[in-house]
Amino acid sequence: MSIQSTQLGSASVPATIERVVETVLPTRHGTFRMVGYRDNGGTEHVALAQGIDDDARGTAHAAPLVRVHSECLTGDAFGSWRCDCGEQLDAALAAISEEGRGVVVYVRGHEGRGIGLLAKLKAYALQDEGVDTVDANTALGLPVDARRYDQAAEILQDLGISAVRLLSGNPAKEEALEDLGISVLERRGLPVSERSENAAYLATKRARMRHDAAPVDDAWASLLDGTVPAAPAPGEAEELTHRYGYLAAATGQIVVGQLRQSLDGFIASRSGDAGFHEDRGDHGHLQRLRALADAVVVGASTVLAEDCSLSVDDVPGSSPVRVVLDAAARVEAGARVLADDGVPTLWIIAHDAAVPEALPASVEVVRLPAEDFAPRRVLEILAARGLQKVLVEGGGNTVSRFLDAGLLDRLYLTTAPVLVGDGVPGIRFSGSDALAEARTAPVRRFVFGQDICTEFNFAAVR
Repeated sequence: MSIQSTQLGSASVPATIERVVETVLPTRHGTFRMVGYRDNGGTEHVALAQGIDDDARGTAHAAPLVRVHSECLTGDAFGSWRCDCGEQLDAALAAISEEGRGVVVYVRGHEGRGIGLLAKLKAYALQDEGVDTVDANTALGLPVDARRYDQAAEILQDLGISAVRLLSGNPAKEEALEDLGISVLERRGLPVSERSENAAYLATKRARMRHDAAPVDDAWASLLDGTVPAAPAPGEAEELTHRYGYLAAATGQIVVGQLRQSLDGFIASRSGDAGFHEDRGDHGHLQRLRALADAVVVGASTVLAEDCSLSVDDVPGSSPVRVVLDAAARVEAGARVLADDGVPTLWIIAHDAAVPEALPASVEVVRLPAEDFAPRRVLEILAARGLQKVLVEGGGNTVSRFLDAGLLDRLYLTTAPVLVGDGVPGIRFSGSDALAEARTAPVRRFVFGQDICTEFNFAAVR
């Protein structure tokens, strides 16, 4: 089927799009009608549609949700976190499936905002050196954005769509479609999480390319305030409420354990290398747990191995009080957890342990008898300071001690798709001879990228 002509703005111009084939595509978001097109330059494009009937032109249907999605091999196919393209595509398909009517127009030839795949990779190499995405393109003698949207407009018009509710945070797409005869009745961004890997890229788009500011996450803001939304909107708001509502609303002391380990139960190799934690799929989940906690507890070995800051950086919220269990005061004064960055730190050490004379004002040294580092004693110290929501983050020995003492209300045990073979163990505790006496509890499971997180609700079986 060829399109004979297309109305672009006020002028009728020769069509550049030919409809070639139609089929169906089952996905995890439901089954989509898939229509393939070819433009006069030989580039192939597709439309994924639900609830769209070509014969319904001019009917009284509300304007459908539409995502005009620019091809991004690294984000869409490889799951890159340098951008948010793959997550935007997934969120658009989910939103359309939820509503039951809409289209994703997948425009090929838009790789790297139209500069091509290899040029995009060259721009990435410049960004690795600290150049932002705009200056990287111009340094290569390339346009900041070389995309055209006439193919997308013609595809929409071929599907009988002249007015849309656009799923995009980019006002340039709205303006381009309007100029091409598509009426944009509404434009809204898609709720996807920012990551440390793409935060600078997204900030540059907002500061230098007119993209919308990050959407306010009302559900998350409510949870941070200790209020559980009664009827969260479908999608991320509902998921966040489902996952973290109990912690946000908790009164009295609640203790949550969190640990990420390999499939065979190790948190580092036998040399102490914990490199697989650098690319953790549960990063956003961990950040949200920290943001909801009053205090985050770690052992000295974790600080020495990872020099972690335990801060909240990539989601809205405040960093919790840092609690370092370090009987021998092995953590050095230059460690990030002892930094004077405005976040209070409790450094719990033994009576006879030596500490540097000059410590930041944010660090409070708490001394205990060497034999009195029991988890219950730690919780008493925190409760006396009004720290009720406690996250026990690591390492394996520390989380295991709280578990063995029966003090964890919940445990999030995340497994990464890695087999270490031998190394620093993750969860270990005194078990029982009979499997019938093994510890168990109601569980929920969450998928974080390639990671699988199992949540044990031990409070439910006490």
